[in-house]
Amino acid sequence: MSSPWQVLNARALREAPLVAEPFPYLIVDNLIRPEVLAEVVESFPRIDKRGSFPPEAVSCSGRFATLMAEMHSAELRDLIGERLGMDLKDRPPMLTVRGRTGKKDGRIHTDSKSKLVTVLLYLNPGWSAAEGRLRLLYNDHDLTRYAAEICPDAGRCLIFKVTPNCWHGHEPFEGERRTIQLNYVASEEARERDLKRHRFSAFLKGLLSRKDEKSPAH
Repeated sequence: MSSPWQVLNARALREAPLVAEPFPYLIVDNLIRPEVLAEVVESFPRIDKRGSFPPEAVSCSGRFATLMAEMHSAELRDLIGERLGMDLKDRPPMLTVRGRTGKKDGRIHTDSKSKLVTVLLYLNPGWSAAEGRLRLLYNDHDLTRYAAEICPDAGRCLIFKVTPNCWHGHEPFEGERRTIQLNYVASEEARERDLKRHRFSAFLKGLLSRKDEKSPAH
């Protein structure tokens, strides 16, 4: 079967092993085609603030723009649903982009009930830091006991079913840590509610950026 995508690697997603415990997940080492990975990384938008932003709040061009379109596709939704044994038809996709993390990020948590599936695609070339590696956990308090640890190298992807026990987190890392997060959510209302929050955050951080540029140096 030929792939409908120019950037995403359908074969890698089909062949990644599904792990059932402590919650259903897939780790795909090369969700982006190797021959275009460098171009995708090169075209990742510059994001100077921490936090998650909707794609329209950042500059999308080149291969990165193609990636955004493919991650919104029904073909990706259907393949992920097939791999997880879930019916995701008519479940809206919600995309956000993150360029940096801070000391407050990475705390152990589960995703909200309105999210059905979480996809985390990393775009960090040659990650070497011990911190910032996402861990899939057995409980809400112990970061040292984990089922899997995912290094956020460029092209690596984690996909998991959102369950009451989908605990995950990482050791704090301050600096550039590029992540695309895709969620399939319960309803269009849930999608709009979350995107509204991310858009407002982006708006505020844009205002802060302009104020910072006008402030005199001390």
